[in-house]
Amino acid sequence: MPSKETLVAVIMGSISDADIVKGCTDMLIEFDIPYDVKVLSAHRTPDLTREYVLSLNNSKTEVIIAAAGWAAHLAGFIAGMTVLPVIGIPVDSSPLNGMDALLSTVQMPPGIPVATVAVGSGGAKNAAVLALEILALNRPALKDQLLSYRKKLAEKIEAQNLRGLS
Repeated sequence: MPSKETLVAVIMGSISDADIVKGCTDMLIEFDIPYDVKVLSAHRTPDLTREYVLSLNNSKTEVIIAAAGWAAHLAGFIAGMTVLPVIGIPVDSSPLNGMDALLSTVQMPPGIPVATVAVGSGGAKNAAVLALEILALNRPALKDQLLSYRKKLAEKIEAQNLRGLS
């Protein structure tokens, strides 16, 4: 069960995904968003995963982020049990370098969507940003924070160009 204040649930299929997921949780911390992190597996702990996801349906949680490698059924398994937005992070942990995870996450049947971000650590950071954008729909202050974040990204590029590339 998530804490009373949890807005984003972050679920990873294995503890080995923790390094990738850190980029996601770091962004949530930066924006001061209450989150909960669990290690749950669609294959190894389906009953625990189901119990946790069903508990999210009756909580303040508004977005679920699911990170998994290999067959990566986690995000789809979760999406089948909730109407909360689910964002899938394909993890590049298999011999196929995440291509299997990407396809397993993005190829959902009609009616049960999973928003899928890039494979790996860049995707983890983008999953958090997408969750923040969803939360910002009803939080003007968070929207302002995101606009400021985007402005800083642009300013960083502009500063690099002013210094020159050579």
